[in-house]
Amino acid sequence: MAQIVNSRCVLAVCDLDVSTRYYLNVLGFTRDPIDAPGWSFLTRDTFRVMLGECVDERPAGELGNHSYFAYWNVEGVDGLYEEFEAKGALLTSSPMNKPWGLREFTLKTPDGHRITCGELVSQ
Repeated sequence: MAQIVNSRCVLAVCDLDVSTRYYLNVLGFTRDPIDAPGWSFLTRDTFRVMLGECVDERPAGELGNHSYFAYWNVEGVDGLYEEFEAKGALLTSSPMNKPWGLREFTLKTPDGHRITCGELVSQ
């Protein structure tokens, strides 16, 4: 039977070098052994992303509520927040317990793509 074995989000970015450095140096991603002009292939843990340079496109930050692109279910949400804070991540909220049973915080990328990180709250 056919199956999906992994996935990779694809994001348009205005400045590939700036965005790639942010993912590598601030968010802790590593480069994958794939090379293509105008693209960065990056991975952290089980999350994979492909950044494509699109200098003439509207940045995600101008899309308002439509700039969310990922929700990361994590273990150790407070520790991850502290890691990102120490590295200068563009954090837009601090960890909070939500009524739906998750502890969450949100960050954004240089282009304004928003990511929420959440962990199930122990009952």
